[in-house]
Amino acid sequence: MNIRKTYLFGISIALLALGCTGHSDKKLPIIGERETTERIVDGKTVVDTIYHQIPSFSFLNQDSINISDKTFDGKIYIANFFFTHCPSICPTMQRNLLKVYEKYKGDDRLAFLSHSIDFKYDSPSVLKAYAQKLGVDDTQWQFVTGSKKDIYGISEKYLVYTKEDASVPGGYDHQGYLVLIDQHKRIRGAYDGTNDEQVAQLFTDLDILLQEKP
Repeated sequence: MNIRKTYLFGISIALLALGCTGHSDKKLPIIGERETTERIVDGKTVVDTIYHQIPSFSFLNQDSINISDKTFDGKIYIANFFFTHCPSICPTMQRNLLKVYEKYKGDDRLAFLSHSIDFKYDSPSVLKAYAQKLGVDDTQWQFVTGSKKDIYGISEKYLVYTKEDASVPGGYDHQGYLVLIDQHKRIRGAYDGTNDEQVAQLFTDLDILLQEKP
């Protein structure tokens, strides 16, 4: 199975899990690989589950300030991957994410993180102009750039496919998923940002996650 199919399979499993989660459960699945470890407590074996987490990172944002995973400590956040001159899925994806931002603007429990996959063109000043045109005027929504290795490497951790590809419009191939991350840096949902039904599901699941105890 090639890398693109692997990502698509992972996201398909994630969306299937989300579709099976009802309101009555009031609990979203934790998505990604997991490991188990054993420890002895009072003479008894206790099994702990270690879930997939977004690792440490550091990127330059639209204000030319380095932000890191620490910026999102204790917060729920929604991450995605885009580029400013994207001629295909990005405009729709970002407009839909903007709807979420506008609903929760000023809510310090929630943040937004958009990674540019165009490491050649999308400088901080370009990202700043893009954010302003989109209507984002605060730091609740961060737009970041970095090296190809770092940006594309972190996309794998979000289970999002990204690739530089001169044969596709815009020169970059990527998925338009909006990835929901909890306060422990675990993936709790992945939604096609170009699909109205899945964006609506994001609103529903986000409300559930905000009510969940950290």
